[in-house]
Amino acid sequence: MTMRTALRPAALAFAAILVAAACTSAATPAPTQAPTAAPTTAPTAAPTQAPAESATPAPSVAETTPIPVDECAPAQIRTLNAGVLTIGTDNPAYPPYFEPSDPNPAPWELGDPTNGKGFESAVAYAVADRLGFTPDKVNWIYVPFTNSYAPGPKEFDFNINQVSWKPERAETADLSRGYYFVSQAIVAPKGSELSKVTTISGLKPFQFGAMVGTTSYDAIGNVIAPDKEAMVYDTNDAAIEALKNKQIDGLVVDLPTAFFITAVQYEDGVIVGQLPQPVGEGEFFSLVLAKGSPLTKCVDQAILAMRADGTLGQITQTWMADKANAPVFQP
Repeated sequence: MTMRTALRPAALAFAAILVAAACTSAATPAPTQAPTAAPTTAPTAAPTQAPAESATPAPSVAETTPIPVDECAPAQIRTLNAGVLTIGTDNPAYPPYFEPSDPNPAPWELGDPTNGKGFESAVAYAVADRLGFTPDKVNWIYVPFTNSYAPGPKEFDFNINQVSWKPERAETADLSRGYYFVSQAIVAPKGSELSKVTTISGLKPFQFGAMVGTTSYDAIGNVIAPDKEAMVYDTNDAAIEALKNKQIDGLVVDLPTAFFITAVQYEDGVIVGQLPQPVGEGEFFSLVLAKGSPLTKCVDQAILAMRADGTLGQITQTWMADKANAPVFQP
């Protein structure tokens, strides 16, 4: 009895410890995953594909827009033959548009386009300069008048040959802005009945002639409207011979050419007068280029700049000042 009594307090104490342990385990649920220790340093972000570029701000719209290229800058100009500007004109090359050299280089007759002297030669070299071509980089070739604006490919970069702007010509070739505004004139033998006429109505009974395909020929029908059908010739030289031989009473040409004819080619001829300008802008000479030529825009820019800065006026004054005055026919 004494031993059982002595063991009971010890047993009770041990039982109490077991119960306390069991209660503690039930109050704290078992963790589902081991906790992660807090990092001691800042985490490293995952690298981008191109970390160096990501640090640079995106370019603005203005920065990504291509810089426009000046198509007419000398470095951008494209010609038929690289580095050379090929210019066409007719032959003979008549003064005052082309003045002669001594001697003329082949194949040029009367005038020499290559020397820069004469109205159209000077204009051509001025345009070439604006396009970035020095005189030694200019090559001249012979191109018959009507071939210059005929349909098809061209052997020149541009042609200069008193070609007046006409809508039908503009359908088959590019025609530039005007570089000279011109009137048509009548040449007749000195002392002839025609040489005394001062009115358009007084011109109607006479026989006139002109070169084929020219605005001079058009003026006979559109302005004079004579009683007789106009005679047509392949060249001005042939028309002048017809006038000398009295096959025609009068020859219609542009006014500067009329001055040359009466001064050099037909000294017995006289300028009767000039026809009135048509209503509107009037007749003007254009450079001729192949249809759709990329040079057309550049040539137009050059001519407009030459008008604006006085270059074209100076050339005109030098070569044409004394060849632009003649009485105008009245109605």
